Amino acid sequence: MNTWINSYRVMFSPKTGWQQVAAQEASSGRILLTHTLPMALIPTSCWYLGVTTQGWTLMGDPVKLTPDSALILCSLFYLAMIGAVLFLGSMVTWMADTYNAEHRSLNRGISLISYTATPFFLAGLLGLYPVLWLDILIGTAVACYCIYLLFLGTGAVMRVPPERSFLYAAALFAVALVAFVALLGATVIIWDFGAPPEYTY
Repeated sequence: MNTWINSYRVMFSPKTGWQQVAAQEASSGRILLTHTLPMALIPTSCWYLGVTTQGWTLMGDPVKLTPDSALILCSLFYLAMIGAVLFLGSMVTWMADTYNAEHRSLNRGISLISYTATPFFLAGLLGLYPVLWLDILIGTAVACYCIYLLFLGTGAVMRVPPERSFLYAAALFAVALVAFVALLGATVIIWDFGAPPEYTY
């Protein structure tokens, strides 16, 4: 229950919320089981329903994915989100020494990244009725807010000196960008070798 309260506080009262997260030492397993895994189901299930029942329109009739194809792609999407949280959480821990963080546990890294990603997970509700231009617009705003939460939360959760907090968060943001580009490349490879999208009109 605490993880959901923390998510709410981090989203709507970030400074207070991050202080609450920093005051706790939840295990990475608990964060994953009670926050990350269920929250990642929101975009997964919503996009599955959206692309199989509503579809999206570029020009002309709506384009949909077949249920089997959507299931494979959405399952991979779910695993990618969990993998991203684990990878970035480990990067938080790995870089802790460089920026003189007082807290250097993987638990803290997973907590920071998982709570930072909360707006992204909730934005997955847009997938129920895909409208590409609207999804891109709102997705950009959500990404900016996630970046804001990362910069605000890094110093509080990892207990980093103020003069190093911004640099620490900037380094994490750079790693996240590289991981995102790598994920896009992996998507193309997966499409070519075994899981291409199958469309229905």
